[in-house]
Amino acid sequence: MPEMTTYAPGNFCWMELATSDQKAAKDFYSKVFGWTTDDQPMGPDQFYTMLNVGGKSVGALYGMDKAQLDRKVPPHWNVYISVASADAATAKAISLGGKALMEPFDVMDVGRMSIVEDPTGAMFCIWEARNHKGAQLVGETGSFCWWELNTRDTAKAKAFYTTLFGWTVGGDANYTEWKNGDQSIGGMMEIQAEWGPVPPNWLAYIMVPNCDETVSKIKEAGGSVMMDAMDIPDMGRFAVVADPQHAVFAVFQRNAK
Repeated sequence: MPEMTTYAPGNFCWMELATSDQKAAKDFYSKVFGWTTDDQPMGPDQFYTMLNVGGKSVGALYGMDKAQLDRKVPPHWNVYISVASADAATAKAISLGGKALMEPFDVMDVGRMSIVEDPTGAMFCIWEARNHKGAQLVGETGSFCWWELNTRDTAKAKAFYTTLFGWTVGGDANYTEWKNGDQSIGGMMEIQAEWGPVPPNWLAYIMVPNCDETVSKIKEAGGSVMMDAMDIPDMGRFAVVADPQHAVFAVFQRNAK
């Protein structure tokens, strides 16, 4: 996928790590993916760290505040979806059974956003772009490339997201594929009993040149493996992992063409 300058409504546009240890997270992701970091002031002794590949932004991270830490909010990756109007999209999400965890608000002059919980319990962010359109690089090595909803009620989730964003679905009984227009943008799986007490969640994938080598780097850097590397027939190889603060994500190696 080429460098991105704008996002169609309904496309995933930004990834943001909320972490309990900002410095440790910067060190970990820089070691594993070669990301460079750029700290942007966002308040007294607070920084919003941009994550870059070759000078192009792929996401960001920030340290959670005391209130979040006191509530024991676990470190996690926030998934942002582009919309034309944050207010209209949030109102529609609520009408479809979602919850506004944070009502729409302005983020300086860069955009307007809200945080929504879908009817099955998975959280995502709504983004109305202004000066910040989203990640400048997507679907290339070192950038995010796929987004997957894990939920216990796939029928309810399907009804919610197709109505809210106009997505269509493909795939089979075991795996739902999300499409925005003609573009495949993500998928959905039902949470399995053997996974344990996993809450509904959006799982983001990062493109890597070699899945197994990346998993080794993750372990060496203090991360952990949630699901060992395995092949996806005719597609590639992936693993589900966590950083040292236990924020979960996946890595994906695409088959050579």
